[in-house]
Amino acid sequence: MLKDLLVLTKFRLSALVIVTTFVGFWLRRQQPLDGWLLFHTLLGSTLAAFGAAVFNQLMEVEPDSRMVRTADRPLPSGRISTPAAFGLGWVLSSFALIHLSAKVNVEAAGLTAATLATYLFIYTPLKQASAANTLVGAVSGALPPLIGWAGAAGPSAATGSYFRWELLIEPGAIYLFALLFFWQLPHFLAINWMYRDEYQRGGFVMLANDDDKGAKTSLHALGYAIATLMLMFYPVMMKVASVWFLLPGVALGGWLCWLAWKFRQLRDRPSARKLFFCTLAYLPLVLIFTVLAWK
Repeated sequence: MLKDLLVLTKFRLSALVIVTTFVGFWLRRQQPLDGWLLFHTLLGSTLAAFGAAVFNQLMEVEPDSRMVRTADRPLPSGRISTPAAFGLGWVLSSFALIHLSAKVNVEAAGLTAATLATYLFIYTPLKQASAANTLVGAVSGALPPLIGWAGAAGPSAATGSYFRWELLIEPGAIYLFALLFFWQLPHFLAINWMYRDEYQRGGFVMLANDDDKGAKTSLHALGYAIATLMLMFYPVMMKVASVWFLLPGVALGGWLCWLAWKFRQLRDRPSARKLFFCTLAYLPLVLIFTVLAWK
């Protein structure tokens, strides 16, 4: 049962939400650090991620049952009932929003609600209608660090605006959103191309579906890898990160671009797999250097 619950809540993917939310909070933290505010922000965002994962699998029970890699999930296999999963998803999502509103601020709760809405009501249905779903999914995946960023600002002053939109256009917020957005695209494009037959069997419309030679997929992956590399200059230009950040930032971005270029040249499964594993290492490394270089 514990294993099934971990799969139902996509624990490993949700862990990414926890990490990026923490980084967003840490980069904008006030002095002295409010440990309870950090705890409540992470708790709310984590529960929301769990709830979104449950609802996503509820909406995709039939497609998941047709794909080998997902057919043994708790819902398609019948080990967890649909009503039980619905109740769990509802409790997790609603408690997350209420908790963030009460214990953190309305901005963090609003961003969490936007993440849930984008992921469940746009991205998930779009997966069976348009290849643009990957871009929409990247938007929902790029919002968690903003939840942490906004959460660190704490409750708004009694005389201030109800929703502080200015938090979302601060250089740090823009950088974190763009980093997660651009990084996700080579990551998921590599997965899409490696498992394109599976996605087609499940009825999902992906960029790689009719791209057996990898021409379109590899080109898009390379383009977004280059965008990720160019983004490394932004925090230094905006003077929110030390100049030395360029050294590891450009080196890591160059590594990502090199493997994306190799995928573009070879267009085979080994090169796509190397790009995928590169993205797994790239994000935690660049986040560590961002934290160390942040002013």
